[in-house]
Amino acid sequence: MDDRPQFRTELTRPRDGLAVATIIGEIDLYTAPRLHEVLLQGIAEGAHQVVVDLSAVTFIDSTALGVLVRSAKQLGPDGGALHLVCGPGGVRRLIEIAGLTGVFAMHSTLDEALAALAG
Repeated sequence: MDDRPQFRTELTRPRDGLAVATIIGEIDLYTAPRLHEVLLQGIAEGAHQVVVDLSAVTFIDSTALGVLVRSAKQLGPDGGALHLVCGPGGVRRLIEIAGLTGVFAMHSTLDEALAALAG
């Protein structure tokens, strides 16, 4: 029996120009394409700022990091940005070890990310 959290995504649009992708479970070689689809959907619908809430992610691999970097680069030329929400723990630590903290705007909570984008 597999007791890993089921991978799920949810995309919301709190206001024009902003998309929030909430991710739950493990992001790996098999689930990274779904993450990519969700991020592309948010961008295609006009989001210039995309928040990816990783607070309920239990594992992330290099494939997922590649998806996040590509999405950040896609948003960058138009003045947009990819914001990551992850508290202390394994996901944030992997992003730090990979040297990617300068690629993304990093936030500890979703409320913090939304507040940063409000003003």
